[in-house]
Amino acid sequence: MTLDLPRDLPAALTDRTAAWRLIARVAAFWDAPLRPQDGCPEAELDAAEARLGLRLPAALREAYRLFGNRPDLTGNQDTLLTPDRLYVDLDCLVYRVENQSCAYWGVPLAALGQDDPPTVVWPDTDAPRTEPWTARFSTECLAVVLTEPLFDEDAYVDAGEVDPASLTGWTELPRLYEPGIDTRFFARPDALLAVQGDSWLALRATSEEALDALCEQIEVSWLRS
Repeated sequence: MTLDLPRDLPAALTDRTAAWRLIARVAAFWDAPLRPQDGCPEAELDAAEARLGLRLPAALREAYRLFGNRPDLTGNQDTLLTPDRLYVDLDCLVYRVENQSCAYWGVPLAALGQDDPPTVVWPDTDAPRTEPWTARFSTECLAVVLTEPLFDEDAYVDAGEVDPASLTGWTELPRLYEPGIDTRFFARPDALLAVQGDSWLALRATSEEALDALCEQIEVSWLRS
């Protein structure tokens, strides 16, 4: 399965139907294509709405119906909450939690009426304040599915610190996050990587051979290699 993120990502950032198609291609690229049973049943989403007393946005329902039962795509590091664990905090519908509960992601309650609402993030502090995260929930789903497979310890992955200027042979992808969020994605035909904070790199390749070759090419103190 080939994946052309530089070509397909721009459209997916403005059209959630294109985003769902691209997410399916990302899953297939990692040899784990989406299956009908990978989505949450409508009854689980209806039960979440009844429990919370609110309507879930169309994009959130569509995403959970597509890959809500795929933790390999959504939960290797941070956790996409299952419908029965969705909750409200800071006037937001919380759908994702950082792996050590140091940060939370949500949709503002005031935006739940939008089909594809924006998302926000906030830290676990005494006086947290929400900050813009992505312009659309479908964009957040793309970001999750591009990021979380890079931390699958059963796959061809590695990590370390890198100077992004030293990356050659990679194509930087359009930014997914709102201004101020310092995560960048880079792609090539046999691999994907994310750089966080201008130095921390997470890498996944399609094969052991590709991973070994990339670890030799990129000047990084690798954690696993």
